[in-house]
Amino acid sequence: VQLQASGGGLVQPGGSLTLSCAARGSTFSNYVVGWFRQAPGKGREFVAAIRWNSRNTYYADSVKGRFTVSRDSASVYLQMNSLKPEDTAVYYCAASRTIIVSSYTNADGYAYWGQGTLVTVSS
Repeated sequence: VQLQASGGGLVQPGGSLTLSCAARGSTFSNYVVGWFRQAPGKGREFVAAIRWNSRNTYYADSVKGRFTVSRDSASVYLQMNSLKPEDTAVYYCAASRTIIVSSYTNADGYAYWGQGTLVTVSS
């Protein structure tokens, strides 16, 4: 499956933004789709994940209560509210059919990656 992430941009602190991740060449059925981010000079950080079939969701503590991951029939979304300057990063979506729950936060567990979309939170 090929992933296409979109929706990044510039937003003021306290604002909202929604990222999208679409599948190309396949569907997300039976996949886990995760969102990761990478700030300048830092490593890739887990943000959230959703298990496609069950719609079970998982979040990093740093975004819990502010971000929501969801899906419709074809795409996965990351709704980001109450954005902070420290949320500034390139956001990536990733997918795996074989990853286990205990590894959802590990970027190495995902076989497929989108190209990334930049989110800048600044006044």
